[in-house]
Amino acid sequence: MAFKSSNIFVNLPVKDLNKSVEFFTKVGFEFNPQFTDENATCMIIGDNIFAMLLVEDFYKSFIDKEIADASKTSEVIVALGAESREQVDEIVNKALAADAKPYRDPVDHGFMYSWSFQDLDNHLWELVFMEPSAIEQG
Repeated sequence: MAFKSSNIFVNLPVKDLNKSVEFFTKVGFEFNPQFTDENATCMIIGDNIFAMLLVEDFYKSFIDKEIADASKTSEVIVALGAESREQVDEIVNKALAADAKPYRDPVDHGFMYSWSFQDLDNHLWELVFMEPSAIEQG
């Protein structure tokens, strides 16, 4: 039987936890106070999808590598499904208004629409809407 996880926790290093929480709150996310302290917070993305934002020193306690400089390299793009093209624009515009950096211009393939930004720590976030009929045919 293939492995299927019931949850996903994306762990991301951040320089300033309070600024990151403030930023993502402006974008529209909520946080689980049960898993929040001075070292980390649990950002709720979906019913079973979470981003753990970890202060860099705490993040380092889980790895034996250097933390990538996300302003120069990329290790991951956090791509999130949106309910509509309008929601893609709404979320990215909120992020940009909260001091995110634009990453790429919107991409419109007709059946799929996406737009990306970089958060305060230069992690890449992409919002994607795909027409339901395109998913059903796939």
